[in-house]
Amino acid sequence: MKYIFVTGGVVSSLGKGLTAAALGALLELRGLTVRIQKFDPYLNVDPSTMSPFQHGEVYGLEDGAETDLDLGHYERFTSGKLSRLNSLSSGQVYENVIQKERRGVYLGKTVQVIPHVTNEIKERIYSGGKTVAVLITEIGGTTGDIEGLPFLEAMRQFALEVGSNDCIFIHVTLVPYLKAAGELKTKPTQQSVAKLREIGIQPDILVCRCDHALEAGLREKISMFCNVPVKAVIECGDVDSIYELPLALQKEHMDDLVIDLFGLKNPPPEKNIWNEIVRRVKNPAHEVTIGVVGKYIELQDAYKSVYESVTHAGIANNTRVNVVRIDAEELEKKNGLALLKGLDGILVPGGFGDRGTEGKIAAAKYARENNVPYYGLCLGLQIAVIEYCRNVLKLKGANSTEFDANAPHPVINMMEEQKKIIDKGATMRLGSYDCALTPGTLAARAYKAASIRERHRHRFEVNNAYVGQLQRGGLVISGINPRRNLVEIVELKKHPWFLAVQFHPEFQSKPDKAHPLFAAFVAAALKNKKGGKKPAKAKKK
Repeated sequence: MKYIFVTGGVVSSLGKGLTAAALGALLELRGLTVRIQKFDPYLNVDPSTMSPFQHGEVYGLEDGAETDLDLGHYERFTSGKLSRLNSLSSGQVYENVIQKERRGVYLGKTVQVIPHVTNEIKERIYSGGKTVAVLITEIGGTTGDIEGLPFLEAMRQFALEVGSNDCIFIHVTLVPYLKAAGELKTKPTQQSVAKLREIGIQPDILVCRCDHALEAGLREKISMFCNVPVKAVIECGDVDSIYELPLALQKEHMDDLVIDLFGLKNPPPEKNIWNEIVRRVKNPAHEVTIGVVGKYIELQDAYKSVYESVTHAGIANNTRVNVVRIDAEELEKKNGLALLKGLDGILVPGGFGDRGTEGKIAAAKYARENNVPYYGLCLGLQIAVIEYCRNVLKLKGANSTEFDANAPHPVINMMEEQKKIIDKGATMRLGSYDCALTPGTLAARAYKAASIRERHRHRFEVNNAYVGQLQRGGLVISGINPRRNLVEIVELKKHPWFLAVQFHPEFQSKPDKAHPLFAAFVAAALKNKKGGKKPAKAKKK
């Protein structure tokens, strides 16, 4: 078993998660099984109660764990499916330690950060990578942050326990360019590494984020002051697409370095799938424009997995997808629907609360009446059902009890088991559930299957009391949870492509294997485009 720890210095948001994911992708190409996990120093137990504006999207795992968006990168770049064992926060650590203390597990000992907190962290490392050859652990935050010290101390102890031959430290740092001086500055990197060395950790590889070329002289300077071999000073500039990152790191021989440091013999791959992925991203044959109508539009990371899944669908259809982000509240204003004109498809993602819901309903109505392909995710399904009930079935006041507790027609209501729940964190319908598909529908044709499993994250559902009326009124229920008879997918017959799902398909899409529904949506948008050609068939990979 081999272990890699990825830390970050100088500033946050340097791309530690993407670095870990891209390295994992390269190591898989060399025949190694890889698992990646994220340790976050914040005191929240998980990000489930955090605002998307504060933290970005909450990424849902197969087993129902609500995690940091970086785990989405891990699953998109590598083949392994992650679990709650691959996500740890300070909140979880201290919660577990205190619960053990209350149960008397520590046999009356004084409970301290060392060894009890650090032991809890080390235990998660040991359990997080069973059955794989390499476990990559990303440490959130920035070196020097007080809340991250227990994690770094645990890493130091862990490396001592397993031995230097089985453990590598990679430090992602910033080498800023000062325009006034006209040069890159290495001092921030030197000081960040010095902080790590004070703790007792010597990086084996430095990934230097910079927007100018890292010349040989600078690499030698960083090497000398940071006690890292010159060949282990990696240049990492910005890339047009995140899927270029594996190629960029491979060009810097990062995977060769890791293989050599571990003393492994895995040869380089004969073929790199990332070349074809990047080619399709940068030089597609077609182009469409998709409008994403949401309430967290200002923050790119709020719908991170949705945007990436749309990109994957573009790759599958050999199509560049231009995403237009539309604030749902803008559609509620006079002449707001003008923002939807010229779009080849409309996508309404998930969300919580009533802000912007009327704008989303207006978007669904526009798509239905103007034959624009519509794709609803989670709340996007509920929006489509509300719109259909109001404007086709003429159920005046139809709404969700999330938005109007006294709605005369509660066509969307809270799930029965959710009604008595008080706590907000980790209490929704979470994780992967079965869905039986109706033969001959858009969903069945896209999936090419009779039954599928998808990940959920919601409290509200279609009210079964209205299902019969919806079906008689022309709405197709094309997906049902067979165990509990819950509506999972709805669609329209007399429409080019109108489909909405209660789950989150964006959590199962990959750049080399687009989710079937996203691929079908982009294909429909391309077909719908005025003067557009039918999508080219994706080449087999």
